[in-house]
Amino acid sequence: MTPEERTQFWQQQISTWQVSSLSGQAFCRENNLSYHQFVYWRRKQNKARSSQPDSPIGFARVTQTASSKCELTLTLPNGLSITGIHTGNIELVGAILRQL
Repeated sequence: MTPEERTQFWQQQISTWQVSSLSGQAFCRENNLSYHQFVYWRRKQNKARSSQPDSPIGFARVTQTASSKCELTLTLPNGLSITGIHTGNIELVGAILRQL
């Protein structure tokens, strides 16, 4: 079995396990799999997922609203807009963006 085939095999096994109602040990027992290998590949898959960003990194469009106040509107690539940004609430806006 090539390394690519092995990776694909374990990805399929872990995906199947995730939709089952079985514990990891029970799943391995029923499918004649090595539990230690199962844990290794599950951790490897989780580590690979956690190291990938959830969304592409890039720039967001910031536009100034036509107002007498110095307010900004932040429009994110997914269409979400945050309006009324000013120096008094910029820290709150930063906290909101870190949660997205």
